[in-house]
Amino acid sequence: MDTSDFVIGQRWVSHSDTGLGLGIVTEVAGRRVTLGFPAADEERTYAIDNAPLSRIVYQIGEEIETFDGERFIVRAVEDLGGVLLYHADDGGADLRQISEVKLSGAVNFSAPHQRLFAGQFDRNGAFRLRVATLQHQDRLRASPAQGLIGARTQHLAHQIYIAHEVAKRHAPRVLLADEVGLGKTIEAGLILHYQLHTGRARRALVVVPDSLIHQWLVEMLRRFNLRFSIVDQSRYDALQDSEDEVDALVNKIFGDDTAENPFETDQLVLCSLDFLRRSETAARDARRAGWDLLVVDEAHHLAWTPETVSPEYQLVEELSRASRGLLLLTATPEQVGVASHFARLRLLDPARFHDLEAFREEEQQYEAINAVVRRLHAGSPAIDAADRQALAGWLGDELAQLLAGEDPARAVIDALLDRHGTGRVLFRNTRAAIQGFPERRPRPVPLACPSLYEGLGAGEQGLTPELDVAEERWLADDPRVAWLEKTLVSLRPAKVVVICAAAETAMALENYLQLRAGIRSAAFHEHLSLVERDRAAAYFADTEQGAQALICSEIGSEGRNFQFAHHLVLFDLPANPDLLEQRIGRLDRIGQTEAIDIHIPYLLGTAQEVQYRWFQDGLNAFAESCAVGVAVQDKVREQWQRAIAGDGAVTAGLLAASADEASRLRTLLQHGRDALIELNSCRRDVADALIAGIEQEEGSAQVRDYMVEAFDILGVDMEDHSEHSDVLRPGEHYHAGHVAGLPEDGLTVTWSRQQALEREDLAFMSWEHPLVTGVMDSVTSSGLGKAALASLSVKGLPPGTLMLEALFTVHCPAPEALQLSRYLPVSPLRLLVDVNGRDLSAVLDHDRLNDLCSNIRRRTAQAIVPQIRPQVETMVDHAERLAAPNLEPLKARALEQLQALLGPELRRLEALRRLNPAIREEELDFFRDQLAAGEAAIRRASLALEGIRVIVTA
Repeated sequence: MDTSDFVIGQRWVSHSDTGLGLGIVTEVAGRRVTLGFPAADEERTYAIDNAPLSRIVYQIGEEIETFDGERFIVRAVEDLGGVLLYHADDGGADLRQISEVKLSGAVNFSAPHQRLFAGQFDRNGAFRLRVATLQHQDRLRASPAQGLIGARTQHLAHQIYIAHEVAKRHAPRVLLADEVGLGKTIEAGLILHYQLHTGRARRALVVVPDSLIHQWLVEMLRRFNLRFSIVDQSRYDALQDSEDEVDALVNKIFGDDTAENPFETDQLVLCSLDFLRRSETAARDARRAGWDLLVVDEAHHLAWTPETVSPEYQLVEELSRASRGLLLLTATPEQVGVASHFARLRLLDPARFHDLEAFREEEQQYEAINAVVRRLHAGSPAIDAADRQALAGWLGDELAQLLAGEDPARAVIDALLDRHGTGRVLFRNTRAAIQGFPERRPRPVPLACPSLYEGLGAGEQGLTPELDVAEERWLADDPRVAWLEKTLVSLRPAKVVVICAAAETAMALENYLQLRAGIRSAAFHEHLSLVERDRAAAYFADTEQGAQALICSEIGSEGRNFQFAHHLVLFDLPANPDLLEQRIGRLDRIGQTEAIDIHIPYLLGTAQEVQYRWFQDGLNAFAESCAVGVAVQDKVREQWQRAIAGDGAVTAGLLAASADEASRLRTLLQHGRDALIELNSCRRDVADALIAGIEQEEGSAQVRDYMVEAFDILGVDMEDHSEHSDVLRPGEHYHAGHVAGLPEDGLTVTWSRQQALEREDLAFMSWEHPLVTGVMDSVTSSGLGKAALASLSVKGLPPGTLMLEALFTVHCPAPEALQLSRYLPVSPLRLLVDVNGRDLSAVLDHDRLNDLCSNIRRRTAQAIVPQIRPQVETMVDHAERLAAPNLEPLKARALEQLQALLGPELRRLEALRRLNPAIREEELDFFRDQLAAGEAAIRRASLALEGIRVIVTA
């Protein structure tokens, strides 16, 4: 390098230390050159002969930035004695003259050829990784399974269908009301994951009973890799402790409007409904934070009537107004009464569900609708005159058009589902419809009532008489205690869940079994902290040294899943049939592998015997799931209260009346509105296609192959652990910025869904695991692999021949929520050109070229780049010229797909809105805005050069 190459004021960059930024020549003396690096506030002196420096010359059309932050577009470049003068455009009428001396010291070369010329190029592997990343992202973003891949759950059709149907909506507001054991928490988690992964939601608040906080926290992380933060009183206490005296004084004088809002510091927040009800400050902060999606579990606890509103209901109602989307979870949507069901629907859409009496009248027509739908769904050969007349009343002029289609029955069913009163806001699957549940075997154990309970065995008090007797006495004399000890010993080592109504009973039993009977047991009740409850549940789940029995109070019957156990002891019976179903539902769930033995000890001649007989003979609630229990109880409440109070004369009549009413209500549920809702809650053909798409992505080795290549480049060591699993550890050349979430001590992962379901200690790696998506995002958002230099030895090509492999993508700046990648995907376009502009792409494909190319030593490459710069610039021009004609067809196809999907949906919703007020105006506005914004963004799309590999033949 000649001394005359360097001139004071020129800008150069060090390709051995790019973090220094853009350097300026400050001195040239003999064989040495000195540069100042303003961005790093450093000065370096180099030997001219081997200085690791590259001259920075911005080309026409590129952006430059001055040291005072002004930005310009280069329109012409003039050389004034070795120092460049840029004639640049700032959007004004005249061009500005900017000397390179005035350029900012911070530099970010975004164009691949800029990076190459600045010496910021990578080896072949990085370029291959960039190409693979863009190809995989393109495929995945266009997949209908996007957002549903990689959850650590079984692929159950009803869950996948509901998740996809709800999550693809804008700001969904729905009631998830599957029966106990069908996995509402998993459905909510899938919806959350989908909405967050696709950018439809960013902030979510989950509100649950206090007893379920940690279960939700663990389930969301373990199954969906969603990291929620808990906001509770301890969070506020810690915040208060962290305030200094000045802050405390400011808040005391001016109020705490300036205080930090814990609900705004995290995107995903988990909170207890009980805490929000107790703390006005927390409730206010939660409302002010604003949410994209609010999830409320156990929503049947929200009490409402036209006359009175519970504090919990009012709180959730206020939160729902501060959230665009709302998911309510309950296993008891209607059987607790029409008013209670209506109360939850008005939370979802108060404009639609505003009048209880109007809602009651509307429900009257559902049975007739369902009768027709059932005949159509069963495959009736033709629609008879009576059905046609009924359908005309519901569908009007549209009926003729529907009947003229290829599948008239399906078209009519779909139209009725759309117009159905709650068809869009209520999803409910039943055990009868889903199947796959275990047998439930009641094991009644009648026991003589001891004398210590004299006078205590009647009325609701008689269901738990031990609560009115000293602990030592009932533990010694209650025959249920001795029976329980003997039964646990006989069942050993089988796991047994014991549920009783009160925490005091649970604590006494656990203490007795542990200390006096020598039976390993754990207690689970509301007097334990959440961490202690989790510890007890984990101790019970341990198959080697864990507890044989878990003694739960009533809170053990809500939310927790103990399906690995097959024995349930009901130490007492609840007054409410729904509580009984929730107790049994802790074991009776999808995934239960064996029949469930339900042991029911009861005291003869007491309210316990009456309650057992009512559940068994009146409701058949032990052997089968009972969805009508509360409604039956409301009907026969007076008889039931007299019977458990000791009036034996009414017991027989109570059982007969209950059995008749239960049969009548089950028939209504079967033929009434639930039948139509269930038909819309799981469309098997749609679900099966989604599951096939998910399993296709998971079943191939692509994700592991991709990550193996990425880990090799990013410095992650990968060791074989066992079949389908590996151990990942940061290596010697670990790039922490590209691999977020890898612990310092490593991570053991599995690539198999089946193994992930069996081994919860292994992280399940999929295309949507945060570690994988993090690597892909970091590759595409960084300069890694944007420029590479390689050598190629092929007979017939003279040494020194140059070729350029260019990678283009469609660049379409738009909000992520528009999801334009569904219509205008990244669409990676790969071209191979020579200096004469010939397109060699078909002659040498990317994979073949990878096999033939070799890396060039960096020192050699740095010497080559300045010599080939003119030819590279020419080849880049050729590649851009060849790529340009591909853009318009892509944009035209994208516009066509966008209009084909959103146009009919918008027109459909506009038509439905006139017939079904459940269609919200907000949804119509959303589709109109999506369509307009999508069209505008697609028309602005351009092709961007994402990467180049310069190939030099040897």
